[in-house]
Parts: sequence; C-alpha cells; structure tokens
Amino acid sequence: MKNFVEELRWRGMLHDMMPETEAQLQKEMTAGYIGFDPTAASLHIGNLATIMLLVHFQKAGHKPFALVGGATGMIGDPSGKSAERQFLSVETLQHNQACIKQQLEKFLDFDAGANAAEMVNNYDWFQEIKFLDFLRDVGKRLTVNYMMAKDSVKNRLTEGSGISFTEFSYQLLQGYDFYHLYKHHNCKLQMGGSDQWGNITTGTELIRRIDEGKAYALTCPLLTKADGTKFGKSEQGNVWLDASMTSPYKFYQFWLNVDDKDLGKLLRVFSLKEKEAIEALETENSTNPNALKRALAEELTARIHGEENLAAVVKASSILFSKDALDTIKTIDEALLLEAFDEVPQIELSKSVLQNVENITDFLSSTTQNLIFSSKGEVRRAIQNNAVSINKVKVKDPNQAVDFELLRDKYIIAQNGKRKHYLIKVV
Repeated sequence: MKNFVEELRWRGMLHDMMPETEAQLQKEMTAGYIGFDPTAASLHIGNLATIMLLVHFQKAGHKPFALVGGATGMIGDPSGKSAERQFLSVETLQHNQACIKQQLEKFLDFDAGANAAEMVNNYDWFQEIKFLDFLRDVGKRLTVNYMMAKDSVKNRLTEGSGISFTEFSYQLLQGYDFYHLYKHHNCKLQMGGSDQWGNITTGTELIRRIDEGKAYALTCPLLTKADGTKFGKSEQGNVWLDASMTSPYKFYQFWLNVDDKDLGKLLRVFSLKEKEAIEALETENSTNPNALKRALAEELTARIHGEENLAAVVKASSILFSKDALDTIKTIDEALLLEAFDEVPQIELSKSVLQNVENITDFLSSTTQNLIFSSKGEVRRAIQNNAVSINKVKVKDPNQAVDFELLRDKYIIAQNGKRKHYLIKVV
C-alpha cells in the first residue's frame, strides 16, 4: 500500500488531520468518505481538489465512498455561507445526484474489487428516521455549547444574518452520516476541505459517544489563487464539469489562462502524474509556463471530456494562428468554431451589400462600418505593409475584387497584422 498521507504532503494537499490517522491508514485498508452537495446538476472545479483526495485515497489501496447529500442537501451546509440557502425539491436533488455520479465515475473505479469506490445517498437512511427518535438517540449526545463552538456557527452569529435551527442542526446530520457509515460500512475516515473540519469532527465525536468507537478526520486546504481569492471561478462564474454548463472549449481555455504563479500548486493538486514526472516537466519548461498550462489543460480536459473533445478543442484553440486554420474551420463543429472566435470582434454583413462592394479597400473600410480600418487610406497602407489577410491569404492589391470564398458558406476571417482578427458573418 502507498502512504496516502505522504502523497498528500508532497502535493500540498494536507491541511489537518486527527492524531493516529496516518498510522491507521498504514495499518490496513481503510474505508473513507467525502460528502458532495447535490445543489447543482454538476460538480465544478472548486470540487476537484476534494475529488482528488478520493482518487489518491483509492490509488493508495483504500476504499473510497462518495456520499451525495440527498437529505442534507435539502437543508444546506452553513459553512462559508453568510445567509440561508434556498431549498430544492426532492426531484431536483435526485436528478443532480444522478449527474454527479456520472462525473465521479470519470475519476474513481467503481469496479476495482475490494477497494472499489461506492456511492451512497444519505436520504436512504434519513427518510426512515423519525424526528423524535433522532432527538432522543442522536441530539442528546452533543451539547449546544459544543455545537456553538464550531466556526461555521460562530461566523454566522457574528458576521452573517444569524442562523436558523435548520442550518444549526446541519453538523448533527453530517455527524450522523459519519456514524451511519462507520456502523454499516466500517468507514473510519471522513475527508473534506478545511472548512469542513468542524462538521467532520462532530462525526468523530458522535462515533465516540454512541459506540465508544475510534474514527479519524483529514482535510485539504481550500484552494486559493496567488492573489488570495478563491480558486475555481471564471469571469462567467463557476467552471463546471458538465459540458452543457461549461463547454469543453471554455474548460480547456480556463486552464490555459491560470496565473503563472499558481502553476506549481495546480499541477500537484490536479495532475495524476507522479512526483518525478511533475518535477521533470517543471524543469524542462522552467522558462515556458505556457507549456505547463497546456499539459495541465490537456490532462484534465481528456479526463473529464474525453480524448475526442480534447482533440477538437486543441484544434479550435489554435485556429487564429494556425496555418491549417481553414481546414479546421471547415471541419469542426460550428458551435465550437464560434467559441474559438468568442473574444474576436464580429461583424454581420448582408449578402447584397457584399455583392455590391467594388474592391477590397471598400470592403475593409466603409462596408464593415470602419470597425477594421477607419479609412480607405489606412487600408491601402496596411496592404502595402503586407499586414492584411482574408481567410489566411495575404492581400497584395488594394483594388482586388471581393470574390473570396465564404467559409462554411457564411464566414470571412479578416486580419490586420498577426494579432488583430475579425470574424465577418454574411447573412
């Protein structure tokens, strides 16, 4: 068995753990779990660090459980939240759970024999528990003083809008999850982000008080960017693992645009490459951070969206500067093509206007509303300087006729220099 804790240490993925945790994991194959909140139909890259905990846990020879909170998702974890969450219907939660399981199957082996991953839903046991029974058998085990001391509660009382009894009871429910898995699946370890430490240790305390049992806790750091802000969001919001919520192209681009300062940390947390391979990659590309970003983007995009989608987005990503751009434009999916040109200025032009343009100079100035060039003289000077291209072909003559091919029967790519691209759509 590999040393799971040592693996986390060199990757910078260990924040805190209870005493004797490492000894327990070295002694025998151990079952451990992480809970996932089913309040959306997809996990996002903010969840990836905790998913990777389970991945390394299984690779080290232990048995991972992924718990989807079908019951606790109806309440919402107050940790890190300043206000009450909106409740979701049972049907919505069930749909979200099914989607999350499909995503976890891309990371965990659910058919690995003795340490095969398993997914459980806490709704399966909470739906059978009566309120009075829960208060009598579980609620009496912990004092209000103990529960009030948790940071997730204290922060809401001092900085937020207060906390309802519903959310106050969340740690008791999560603690009971740990007890249930301990009792029925011999699960001795709960893992999560560092903000979950209070909820996790509530579980270890319940196990001790109800069964006089021994259980363990381990957390990873909350991933932050070099500027101290939370990692996992783009300008558009969360970067989701579901292709319908964040396209493979945008997912790939997100990793290409991470801060150079974050690269070492991100490679260790998200790559499955071994220590020697990561260090060799960093040494080889010590002055080329973009190569490291591509390596990380390709590994994660292939794992989550498949090799076929990776090949397509790599082609699309190079479309503006590739010599083979015309072939790519003609063959890739049109939605992906438009994503590749998402940040490029776009102009819409009617076919009738295009047919009445006298020459390329008129076309690139007045016909395109002076968005590419502000005057005919500027067009002529750019052509003389060999700076103008139409559909990747250099324009040599300011009086050239506008008779070039429409790509996919509707698009024209105009360039002014190497970096200024324009997409013209003919309708």
